Amino acid sequence: MARCAYFCAMKEIVQELAHQYQSEAIRYRRHLHMHPELSFEEVQTGRYVAEQLDAMGVSYQAGIAGTGLVATVKGKNSKKRTIALRADMDALPIFETNEVPYKSQNEGIMHACGHDVHTASLLGTIHILQNMRNQFEGTVKCIFQPGEEKFPGGASIMIKEGVLENPKPASIFGQHVHPPLEAGMVGVRSGMYMASADELYVTIKGHGGHGAMPQDCIDPVVITAQVIVGLQQVVSRYADPGIPSVLTFGKINSSGGATNIIPNEVCLEGTFRTMDEKWRNEAHKRMKKIATSIAKGLGGECEFVIEKGYPVLFNHEKLTARAKKWMVEYLGAENVADMPLRMTAEDFAFYSHHLPSCFYRLGTGNAEKGITAPVHTDIFDIDESALETGIGMMAWLALKELEIK
Repeated sequence: MARCAYFCAMKEIVQELAHQYQSEAIRYRRHLHMHPELSFEEVQTGRYVAEQLDAMGVSYQAGIAGTGLVATVKGKNSKKRTIALRADMDALPIFETNEVPYKSQNEGIMHACGHDVHTASLLGTIHILQNMRNQFEGTVKCIFQPGEEKFPGGASIMIKEGVLENPKPASIFGQHVHPPLEAGMVGVRSGMYMASADELYVTIKGHGGHGAMPQDCIDPVVITAQVIVGLQQVVSRYADPGIPSVLTFGKINSSGGATNIIPNEVCLEGTFRTMDEKWRNEAHKRMKKIATSIAKGLGGECEFVIEKGYPVLFNHEKLTARAKKWMVEYLGAENVADMPLRMTAEDFAFYSHHLPSCFYRLGTGNAEKGITAPVHTDIFDIDESALETGIGMMAWLALKELEIK
């Protein structure tokens, strides 16, 4: 009973502080939204985050992965247990068309994926934790990460530079905006959640010539068509039905060519995504074999380059089960949604391959206000009341996870 009373009181404190610091979080978010920077170019963003941490009296290390920072909030007995929280900071090359006071001032660059919200939320969470540092034991590492939107992903670089060491976190949480969920809600899924993402660059080489005399040519356009169709067997005939997989080619270019000219080569660009690392590696081999065999059989050549991107994002079952229970405690069961599998990718996945991880969704939509635009669009925006939920939830999860023995 005493422990229950303790956490009830703790929850009330967190909720009160989340309400108190919501206006600060909105201020952070609007500044960041107005001054977006592209992946690995977050120089001013990093400086702004550092300024806010200085104002809060929170220690940090800057210059990780170029523009990244790691802030440390220490409670009593700081060596007892360490957990981590992560926010990404980069924006997208999108021209914003919203007419709002905080519209992007950097033409052609926009926080269209909500990373301004993630960064502002983590700053707000630090406010809460710093205020409560005498009421919990352990340490919270707060990771402000660059370059989520661009290979090789800022997470992979920060990990290589030791962000998960000295001290090593027992677990890590990350959140991402989700317009389909109303503000005030969160969503989560245990186990495999988001797909790996690889970029495919295929060049089919033939021998060009006059379109009226194909017998004198090796037509790379026809070869390419058969390669595209043949490669779909990777998903339809070789993939285990229980392993979601997607193979898509979104770009085709030729070296010249016209209505009556057969080009010398055709270039394909695509993406391959799946939910299983072993199958992912097998699929890479099969794709190369299929494409090169088809091209060779028709007299051409094939160069098949795979840029291996983000891995499968896996939410640790036990950690996620705990997190969902705590989400319900904090928000009520009606405000915690079960999320479906997503074939989109996230570089938070790198963390999930190093330590128990939980990546969840923060509701940011408001249908009544017309705030429904999806991420990666030029009219994306959020219901800023979501920031109160965002900062409170992260603080609550951190405090609860620090109590785990």
